[in-house]
Amino acid sequence: MRLEHKKALVTGASRGIGQAITQKFLGEGAAVWGLGTKEPADLEQRILESQGKLHWITADLSNTELIEEIIEAKIKEAEGFDILVNNAGITRDKLSFRMRLEDFQKVLDVNLVAAFLITRTVGRDMIQKRQGSIINMASVVGLHGNSGQVNYAASKAGLIGMTKSFALEMASRGVRVNAIAPGFILSDMTRDLGETVHTAFMDKIPLKRAGMPEDVAETALFLASDGAAYITGQVLAVDGGMFM
Repeated sequence: MRLEHKKALVTGASRGIGQAITQKFLGEGAAVWGLGTKEPADLEQRILESQGKLHWITADLSNTELIEEIIEAKIKEAEGFDILVNNAGITRDKLSFRMRLEDFQKVLDVNLVAAFLITRTVGRDMIQKRQGSIINMASVVGLHGNSGQVNYAASKAGLIGMTKSFALEMASRGVRVNAIAPGFILSDMTRDLGETVHTAFMDKIPLKRAGMPEDVAETALFLASDGAAYITGQVLAVDGGMFM
């Protein structure tokens, strides 16, 4: 029970990596406020299985004007968060010269601007309490780029820079800020890529398997726990050695 008595806010919690992190944190004793664009169909069952430790927030993170107000209300409700995971993310893939500006902007709003606003809001409370762990979900695409994903890559590279900057600003107050850069993780997003793309990725991964959401959740658990008490400003690639 590495997170017993801890309270966590996890964005993008309805499915995939966010759901896996939420379940992992609950299993380790934390109370979790999960945030998603809409309620999962099985939300009541999830809350029942968590024995009331799962709380849900429905919010559209592309509406950046309302984010701070929503999060401030939840900070009061929870009496502060010990852990923040900025996991929410979207894609609007297209080659750069065909990409609409609105698709570039929306990806940045959800993936980067919303994470900045939430981190700043939750971070103020953590600074006052002189403790906390913030985890930003980046991507290997943010480290290496990817054709057809200039908006997504820019948002994830920005998230990495933001992670290091917040880490420097908050370290003296006992708040740690780190990022995870997943590689090819099986999810709704990657299942739609098709068999040809899937095979091409497998050829690049030394471990010869795709990652699972649980692989990322285990890394998030480590960074959230006291086991990572001397780690801040880092980017951990969970990619099976893809870019080794």
